[in-house]
Amino acid sequence: PGKKVLIVYAHQEPKSFNGSLLKIAVEELTKQGCRVTVSDLYAMQFEPRATRNDIVGPLHNSEEFNYGVETWEAYKRGGLSKDLVEEQKKVQEADLLIFQFPLFWFSMPAILKGWMDRVLVQGFAYDLSKSYDGGLLQDKLSLFSFTTGGTKEKYATRGDVRYLLWPMQHGIMHFCGVKVLEPHICYAPEYVSEEKRKEMLTAWTQRLKTLWKEEPINCTPEWYFK
Repeated sequence: PGKKVLIVYAHQEPKSFNGSLLKIAVEELTKQGCRVTVSDLYAMQFEPRATRNDIVGPLHNSEEFNYGVETWEAYKRGGLSKDLVEEQKKVQEADLLIFQFPLFWFSMPAILKGWMDRVLVQGFAYDLSKSYDGGLLQDKLSLFSFTTGGTKEKYATRGDVRYLLWPMQHGIMHFCGVKVLEPHICYAPEYVSEEKRKEMLTAWTQRLKTLWKEEPINCTPEWYFK
């Protein structure tokens, strides 16, 4: 109780299955006494592109634009754009980050990838000497909850679904020092029966009830590629 949760949600339709998963998470975690904040990226019309607009005021090097360098310098002097500062504050305060989205082309939707690109800047989320277990966002947990178009069997025949999680869980979250909980995957909800969908929603509710007792995964290549 008293934990703070940020749900970064990337789906255009509130009545979607992702919308139902979001609603359940907000209700269940609030019931537990958690403070839940939602960044509904499509509703916010979140800008996914990393551009010069992310830096307020003069550039560190006006001769040649380097996004990584400029955002790092801007972060240090408090010169990042307002939308980024707001998202970073939400991340900073959160004990748990839940990412809720439909899988697009074996990855996250562009709007969510853009959130990662723009919000998790150097100096805030990592430093080159402080990454992975030494990353700047230690003591936080993350959970990727997503839906797929393909069935579990389809993913099994084409290589493990865990391969897809390597860039997201290891390459972003673990790199920033965030611990990673087992992903929550709802396979092909639009192709199953209404009953099966209800079962999926119930399973998510049940999992959330004991979420804080879970141990993070061991974020090593073995977990992903064994």
